[in-house]
Amino acid sequence: MANPTTPQRSEAQQRADEIAIFRAELARLEGEGVLTLDPAQAQAVREHHDVLLASFAGRFDIDRNLQARQLSLGMRVASFLGALALAASVFFLFYQFWGYFGETAQVAILLGAALASLGLTVAIQNRDASGYFTKLAAMVAFACFVLNLVMLGQIFNITPTDRALIPWGALAFLLAYAFDLRLLLAAGICCVIAFTAARVGEWGGIYWLHSGERPENFFPVAALLFAVPAVFAHRRQGGFAPIYRIFGLLCVLVPVLVLGHWGWGSYLADFEGVSTRTIEGGYEVAGFLASAVAIWIGARRQWPDTINTGITFFVIFLYTKFFDWWWELMPKYLFFLVLGLAAILILLVLKRLRRAGAMGGEGAP
Repeated sequence: MANPTTPQRSEAQQRADEIAIFRAELARLEGEGVLTLDPAQAQAVREHHDVLLASFAGRFDIDRNLQARQLSLGMRVASFLGALALAASVFFLFYQFWGYFGETAQVAILLGAALASLGLTVAIQNRDASGYFTKLAAMVAFACFVLNLVMLGQIFNITPTDRALIPWGALAFLLAYAFDLRLLLAAGICCVIAFTAARVGEWGGIYWLHSGERPENFFPVAALLFAVPAVFAHRRQGGFAPIYRIFGLLCVLVPVLVLGHWGWGSYLADFEGVSTRTIEGGYEVAGFLASAVAIWIGARRQWPDTINTGITFFVIFLYTKFFDWWWELMPKYLFFLVLGLAAILILLVLKRLRRAGAMGGEGAP
């Protein structure tokens, strides 16, 4: 468990938000005459909170008010776009002048760029309390490393292989956990997904670049992604566990959605006597069940990310079935009326579930 005297940035931001909520509610209670602290108590609480906020702001550059939070959102967007732009700039810079260098110089440039960008990321992280510039440098370091392996493969005529995804993913995970970067965690997870699907496809006799033609190749990695946050608590990286769960759900629900309308892409279609319509019908039912289970698990474990992903896909599965059943049979006004009524029904069910969950939470110790 993290030491409360040395919180991470996410923990510091959460504590600052709780202080702001506490102050607003205390002021409201005082105005309504419900609770009034004596001057000594109020001064002690205020000074304690001021010291905490000043410490957090100095160490982590947290958002201390609504205006700062709004600006931080813009900074995150700018950081993301800037990281993509700088990574693309490095990529096209290499290709623009690549032919002017000899083989030895090319190798030296590639290795130097990867190591220099990684060293720059470490140097910036030690001076960047906000983390935005660290994210920029880390994305450039990752892009340089990926470009490094791709270009070295071209220089030495190495056959493209899915094994390149292993070092790419390893560096992405290293940067993500070292600097608390969710974007690079997502990049590392994508590498793991692609590599696992490619391996499963090769075991099934498919060339690794064509593994996506069999959506069922993505099912094994879903279990792996769900197991990671269950085994590792991620107390120091508060936003990492939801990312694992969301990608795990996507590796189940997206292939099921595809196979519900593309049965011949299933391995089951290779068996004699199994029709594609039977496969599609089975996966349609599996889609409803899987999304409903995701909603149920998310509600029990209090995982909003899992609930929202399950609800989103449940609605997608429902609407695609409505389209299959009634688009050609109903007048368009009636079809969209049915969709609207279905949305209202879903809202009523979710409202009832939310109320039941709130009542259960009130009774909890």
